Amino acid sequence: MHQYLAVTSNGLENLLAEELTKLGITDAKPVQAGVKFKATNEQIYRCCLWSRLASRFVRILSEFTCQDDMDLYLAASAVNWVNQFHSSKKFVVDFNGTNQEIRNSQYGAMKVKDAVVDCFTKKNLPRPSISKDLADLRIHVRLHKDKALLGIDMVGGGLHQRGYRELAGKAPLRETLAAAVILRSGWDTTKNFLDPMCGSGTLVIEAAMMAANVAPGVKRKSWGFEVLEDFDAELWAEVKSEAAVQARRGVKKVDAKFFGFDNDERIIKTARDNARRAGVEELITFSVGDAALIKRPESFVDGVIVCNPPYGERLGTEPGLIALYTAFGAQLKSEFGGCHASIFSSSDELLSCLRMRADKQFKLNNGALPCHQKNYQISARSIESSSDNVTQSQVAPDFANRLKKNIGKIGKWARKEELDCYRIYDADLPEYNVAIDIYLDNLVIQEYAAPKEIAEEKTKRRLTDIIRAAIQVTGIEANKVVLKTREKQKGRSQYQKLAQQSEKLQVNEYGVQLIVNLQDYLDTGLFLDHKLTRRRLGQMAAGKDFLNLFAYTGSATVHAACGGARSTTTVDMSNTYLEWAKENMQLNGQVGRQHQYEQADCLQWLEKANGSYDLIFIDPPTFSNSKRMEQSFDVQRDHIQLMRSLKRLLKPQGTVVFSNNKRHFKMDMEALDELGLEAKNISSQTLPLDFSRNKHIHNCWLVTHKG
Repeated sequence: MHQYLAVTSNGLENLLAEELTKLGITDAKPVQAGVKFKATNEQIYRCCLWSRLASRFVRILSEFTCQDDMDLYLAASAVNWVNQFHSSKKFVVDFNGTNQEIRNSQYGAMKVKDAVVDCFTKKNLPRPSISKDLADLRIHVRLHKDKALLGIDMVGGGLHQRGYRELAGKAPLRETLAAAVILRSGWDTTKNFLDPMCGSGTLVIEAAMMAANVAPGVKRKSWGFEVLEDFDAELWAEVKSEAAVQARRGVKKVDAKFFGFDNDERIIKTARDNARRAGVEELITFSVGDAALIKRPESFVDGVIVCNPPYGERLGTEPGLIALYTAFGAQLKSEFGGCHASIFSSSDELLSCLRMRADKQFKLNNGALPCHQKNYQISARSIESSSDNVTQSQVAPDFANRLKKNIGKIGKWARKEELDCYRIYDADLPEYNVAIDIYLDNLVIQEYAAPKEIAEEKTKRRLTDIIRAAIQVTGIEANKVVLKTREKQKGRSQYQKLAQQSEKLQVNEYGVQLIVNLQDYLDTGLFLDHKLTRRRLGQMAAGKDFLNLFAYTGSATVHAACGGARSTTTVDMSNTYLEWAKENMQLNGQVGRQHQYEQADCLQWLEKANGSYDLIFIDPPTFSNSKRMEQSFDVQRDHIQLMRSLKRLLKPQGTVVFSNNKRHFKMDMEALDELGLEAKNISSQTLPLDFSRNKHIHNCWLVTHKG
């Protein structure tokens, strides 16, 4: 007998020990991420072939104290490798872990490799070859602090590689993890099984193989133990043949029915192909279907629903996922009363959207990702009478009611003003700290960064409630909801790139057509709080030479041009936004040499410019220290310097429209007077209804030469 280590994921050690005991092992002892035991050759062959949970089996050759590379080399040299495998076989060393002296796993692997090779050469035997990609044998080393384990991988590759899956969905579960999820779901192999989001079919195929008593390793082509010197080919053929017979007979004895649904027809075809290769195709009915609309199959009685829905790290956007989980939970309650469900997800917040109370829950990892598995007993009561029927007022009721009230008031105003874009909520309630904007039939939710003292879990749960309530109240489709996180920005960092989706929309603002991009940047290309200011510029611009500084995407230039400006000059540091400005102008038929675009740092450009303008619009950042600027800028500190430069460019009867978003900004009237300028505060006249709660961040002034 040899001593072995069965390797598994953290949290599955006891489950694996139970499985090994059922396979005839009498001394299974759980350890960190594994189980240790002793076995004969026949027993280890059976374990390799039949274990659904182990990722590999390692024959332990040595366990030793390893403080440095010499300890490692000596321990590896103490093994008589000639007795383990023939020199004609290629091998590789898989080295996991480091310590204070062995800080590089590749170095550790090299020292073990040297010891193995030296063992053969010292006995005047041919030197075995090393091959990373085509190794016949894998030597396994684990190092943790000063404890090391050295052994031979009996499998040769991960046991999750069952041999039936050639293609997978976008984010497949490993087969070993799928088996663990099924075992923890409480499913009995005699009961019906359904996966409403089956992807490439891993869960439902693994379940069917369990019911049919198909050994998970029966399709594997090769095994690490086949190249060992003590390999018993006759015994292995007997174990393998017995499993093949059981698989053929087992499929015919299954009474349970298996169902797999996915909304992608190509993935369903892949699942069918995988099931055929696994030998369980005849047991599973695969269909194209949407989990949010799923109906109970006629023959699905008293069954178990097990699934691994998409979550944030995998597919889709968070609003879409929240809507999916919410609709899926409602469908489970309306269609599958009396059944059980077990849902596996990395997001506890998304699981909360099911609006179901778990009977049991487990924590386990999907790779490095911490996940939750929750088991539910679905009430047999009808959806109409169930207290689980959640009305929209029960999801963040204070927030939902405020949002509904705002939409009634602001929506009516926006329709009257013929506006496609407007804000319907801006942190009205402190505990729901988001801004929500409408863009045609799209919703943009901007999450303000929560204070550090608020727990991340609480913040996530609250954001989930906000998105769910917003979708319910507005009726906007989940795939048209965009979620962004806004933190305090410095300078023009609001222009940072977020994505590369380029989903552009054309929107109307007081008769002007503008392009917005809801996905790619933190801001959309249109500052909604300036809509009245832009309209005013259009009304003031007829026959005038117009200058737009810190122009962003040029929306103010478009209003001025459409208002009849004789010429326009648009200045911004970003070439991306100047090109956007040109697109906005072309969309409104505003082309020609009278429209100039300057890519420059506006502060430097102002100092050197020598033009002359009737109307100047300037909306500088509150603060900026961009690497492309020679010095920092603070609008409170530096606004008079700005005015000094602007005065030089302003025609005698001209007007500067000066705007900024600094809270409690104070115009230095005395210094302005000394410059020979005067200012009129029009902040209240240019504050739109949808931003009326934010009076302190909207400042707008008309600055002219003193009369």
